Amino acid sequence: MALFAISDLHLSRARDKKMDVFGENWKDHDIKIEHNWRSLIKENDTVILGGDISWAMRLDEAIVDLDFVDKLPGRKIIHSGNHDYWWDSTSKLNTMFESISFLKNNFFTYNDYAICGSRGWLCPNDSHFSAHDEKIYKREALRCALSFDKAAESGYNKFIFTLHFPPTNDKKEKSGFLEIAEKYQPHTVLYGHLHGVSSFNASIQGEIGGIFYKLVSADYIDFCPVKILE
Repeated sequence: MALFAISDLHLSRARDKKMDVFGENWKDHDIKIEHNWRSLIKENDTVILGGDISWAMRLDEAIVDLDFVDKLPGRKIIHSGNHDYWWDSTSKLNTMFESISFLKNNFFTYNDYAICGSRGWLCPNDSHFSAHDEKIYKREALRCALSFDKAAESGYNKFIFTLHFPPTNDKKEKSGFLEIAEKYQPHTVLYGHLHGVSSFNASIQGEIGGIFYKLVSADYIDFCPVKILE
């Protein structure tokens, strides 16, 4: 039994949306994901999917992509990304699929670890940050804190922190998400969202202050889930 992670599947079975603009490696990327997944993941494994799962705009469109994920081996924990417009009521989603749990204002567990987090957002002082982003950033930081608080209140003191957006701005400065990480000291902070070689170094990676920061965008990890814990 092991814990894996991958972000940004960008499935588009109901919509003709191609990812090739980010590089030829995205050609037939869903086939690569399925092949790697089935070669690696066993039924008793857990996989965190860090947002941007489907290009669908509505839940009825997203069903075909979510069914694809549901039929892959293992237990899956999904939270939203900035393109998951199909995301409906979380309580409703959590009744729909046998192997998928949906993370939003809650937490799930892997062994004695609590898996906490949220979509995240652009951080202040990022080169693309605007006044419009401030409200969303603050709301997402509160959601992350709520997720951790609920886990801690339930007696958990070991954590995995999962985000869709990087935990810093593109200058790698401190943020509300880093403050949450510093408070709760998760084993690992996972994030995605970044695509293309030119953007892969836009946030922190590696071990910093005893916490591991990992970029798990599908194209960065060659469309193969990476092992986080055994």
